[in-house]
Amino acid sequence: MCLIFCLQPAEVTRKMLRDKHNKKNPTQPIPVFPNWVYERPSLLGDFITSPTPAGDPPVAIGTLPMTTQEQAVVEDLLFVLIGVDGRDITAQPVLGRQNRSFIVDSTLDMSIKELVNRILPVASYYSTITRFIEEKSSFEYGQVNHALTAAMRTLMKEYLILVTQLEHLQRQGLLSLQKLWFYIQPTMRTMEILASIASSLDKGECMGGSTLSLLHDRTFNYTGDSQAQELCLYLTKAASVPYFEILEKWIYRGIIKDPYSEFMVEEHELQKEKIQEDYNDKYWDQRYTIVLHRIPSFLQKMADKILSTGKYLNVVRECGRDVTCPDAKEVLYTLKERAYVEQIEKAYNYASKVLLDFLMEEKELVSRLRSIKHYFLMDKGDFFVHFMDLTEEELKKPVDDIVPPRLEALLELALRMSTANTDPFKDDLKIDLMPHDVITQLLRVLAIETKQEKAIINADSTDVALSGLEAFSFDYIVKWPLSLIINRKALTRYQMLFRHMFYCKHVERMLCNVWISNKDFKLYSLNSAKWFSAAFALRQRMLNFVQNIQYYMMFEVMEPTWHIMETNLKTASNIDDVLCHHTSFLDNCLKDCMLTNPELLKIFSKLMSVCVMFTNCMQRFTQSMRLERLSLEQGTMDGPPTQSEQAEEAEKKRLTTKLLAEHVDALQSDAGFEATISKFDSNFSMLLLDLLDKLSIYSTNDCEHSMISIIYRLDFNGFYTERLERMAVERSQKAAA
Repeated sequence: MCLIFCLQPAEVTRKMLRDKHNKKNPTQPIPVFPNWVYERPSLLGDFITSPTPAGDPPVAIGTLPMTTQEQAVVEDLLFVLIGVDGRDITAQPVLGRQNRSFIVDSTLDMSIKELVNRILPVASYYSTITRFIEEKSSFEYGQVNHALTAAMRTLMKEYLILVTQLEHLQRQGLLSLQKLWFYIQPTMRTMEILASIASSLDKGECMGGSTLSLLHDRTFNYTGDSQAQELCLYLTKAASVPYFEILEKWIYRGIIKDPYSEFMVEEHELQKEKIQEDYNDKYWDQRYTIVLHRIPSFLQKMADKILSTGKYLNVVRECGRDVTCPDAKEVLYTLKERAYVEQIEKAYNYASKVLLDFLMEEKELVSRLRSIKHYFLMDKGDFFVHFMDLTEEELKKPVDDIVPPRLEALLELALRMSTANTDPFKDDLKIDLMPHDVITQLLRVLAIETKQEKAIINADSTDVALSGLEAFSFDYIVKWPLSLIINRKALTRYQMLFRHMFYCKHVERMLCNVWISNKDFKLYSLNSAKWFSAAFALRQRMLNFVQNIQYYMMFEVMEPTWHIMETNLKTASNIDDVLCHHTSFLDNCLKDCMLTNPELLKIFSKLMSVCVMFTNCMQRFTQSMRLERLSLEQGTMDGPPTQSEQAEEAEKKRLTTKLLAEHVDALQSDAGFEATISKFDSNFSMLLLDLLDKLSIYSTNDCEHSMISIIYRLDFNGFYTERLERMAVERSQKAAA
């Protein structure tokens, strides 16, 4: 019963470790020893504690002569030293992780008993080590513990040889208690260190890297005690072999073969295909992660480089190329950390170069990024003129009425008719009709991992149907391994920049169309010329605003930032640097284009809406003028005009012009167009002032100095300066109050 009670905690631990491993690796279950291995106590090599057998009580040893007592005690000790109870010295049962204690016959002579008590700790150490070896040899405890127990078994074999030699002397009658004490002393220190290590590992439930950390720390702590340090060094070297085999496969080939979850790098089942679909996918960060408690203390400083080295090689391997580091050497444990550092550095440099060359040269990363820039950052001007001319009518429709294949065909036509035809990757450009407008998309992205995320995602979508222009965006096909850099998160950022600029370009085209239409009014001498001049001036201010904003975004934000990124990519030494530079480029573009500030974004959106409503109003008015003109100018001539007919035609044109002017004046006075234009003007001016004021605040408070350029561009002649200063004074007075 006692034995079963003692084994229960170990069995529970084994089951827990087994279940944890099988849950993580269902396809590779841990092998299990048959039950009889644990049910037969005689196989353990430790003391079997059982009730004293019935029979005649033995003669008390204290009644025997001193010489006989000593001979009997020496014989008992030789048994006890190998885990077998003696006649007068018996082991006590142990509970849990307690050290073994012994009962010595109380009648034994005191001088002999004192010497016996000095020798018995060796038997206690033997019991602790034997139990540790038997328990940690189970599959569940991992290869590092298996290697350690194998090394301990070798040392225990030496110990058993010593006991056998002592027994040979005892049988020859040459072993006294004093001699036994003398011979056992050198071994006592070794057994004490082994038992101490076994107890510490057992208490800390160490596996893998944590086992090596403890052994390494012990090795260092015994500096000054050469014998103890040599012993610990032997154990650490032996235990580190399987760990270093896993490490070598990882840093030299990018493969993890870790059946017992001991290595510092852990692999997670993530699909690389999702990197192109899921905005929040963190394949690069989470496919392989470091588990802190598995890092051996002597590899702590190099942990990040070890992780990166294997990741780099693994990416190349997943592309179907077998890679092996040419500088691959066996990694051996040593107290000199420089040896590890040099080997890991060489492997890291090789892996970095292999992946970087693979992406930059074979997969043409920079060319791919340039291709994306052509379309998403509107680099190819002639392509966009062709495309917008071709798709203008189609994109005016509600998004549900648009036929995507038709848009794809028009895109293909625009690509073939422009300089974009020279782009080797143009076929990877696709059409994407988004479910939200750009403002909603930006607010949803900005709310990711914030308190407002659920509220925005669960909010009811607006009932207003999107037009094709509001929903339109490009998408881009990127295959592995380029999808590590140009992932869904990066593409979404490109899409937001594109949609922002595409809508600005659309508004600019609408304002230019109004400018073209307004040329017709110069034919008429209108009494409402004041109203027309106000409308023309407002149109020009709007056009100036939109064009300057576009110029700022393209030439003062994107081009310089792109140039910096391209320069940095040339000096990048590894893929993490490339990722960092690319992400930094997109973040800076989004921030400087006012797309990360919801307050500025909303004001800008309202300004665009005012411009669109103004152009619609002017186009409706122009349309009515054209219809009236067509009804008045219908001619009846069949052949070439005669001289009288020409004079009649000139007179008719004069009367038509006069009637149109009167019609426009009447229309203007009836419909209150002057008030409408005045309202548009006041709304636009108010919103523009608000935008300039907010830009002034952010550029000053948040040190966003690049945004000051917008203020200088839009207020190039100081037109708004006085009002902005007045607003700043009012704000400071409110703050003071």
